[in-house]
Amino acid sequence: MVGIWRHIIRLPGAKSVLGINHTWLQPHRRSITYIQGQFTENVREYFYYVDHQGMLFQDDSKMKNFTSCIKDKQFLRFFFKRLKRNDLLRYEHEFPYISPCGKKEINFVRCFDHPIVYTHVIRGSSGESLLSHNQADRLLTTEFQPAEVAMDPNTGRVYHPASEKCGSVGLIADKLSILWTQEKRFIFGNSEEQPPTQFVWDGKEIELSNRLLKSVSCN
Repeated sequence: MVGIWRHIIRLPGAKSVLGINHTWLQPHRRSITYIQGQFTENVREYFYYVDHQGMLFQDDSKMKNFTSCIKDKQFLRFFFKRLKRNDLLRYEHEFPYISPCGKKEINFVRCFDHPIVYTHVIRGSSGESLLSHNQADRLLTTEFQPAEVAMDPNTGRVYHPASEKCGSVGLIADKLSILWTQEKRFIFGNSEEQPPTQFVWDGKEIELSNRLLKSVSCN
């Protein structure tokens, strides 16, 4: 799947090792070493990263952009359908999610915020609204629940429910949340310093529950 190469992930202030500097903010301070394709107890291990637009990358990719992201939609469907919390007690802080591939391969996953990232709204076969996620178009969708859209006023990030096994919260991609803002879908009934109180969808002002904000603040 990917070539074998040694990488050391180091936390803030770390210097480049072997010419590669894997640095990102974490509340703990530790360094880990991994090798793409390494074997642990006869299980092959790979390491991935999900960015704020829901694009999937090999974690050791130097450049993370549209050119280098994984674009095979069948692979993306297979990968994200199996995504769940890391319960292996291995790399659980640095890579809090895993996507098992049978019994012989484990994909460790870290992310910008949440691993499920909704990119656009599409219509289902019965005309219902669906959210497509992680760049797989119709191969990865969930029912759109407008009343459960939630905006964190501290970051401006927008969230929507996701599968419980993936943490129950999904991130709305920047492009979609900016589009919704431009379309004036958010109504701030308690000032713009507070979370939106209504969301305009299909011509209706829908009351927001904002229940996801507690989960986001605890993350």
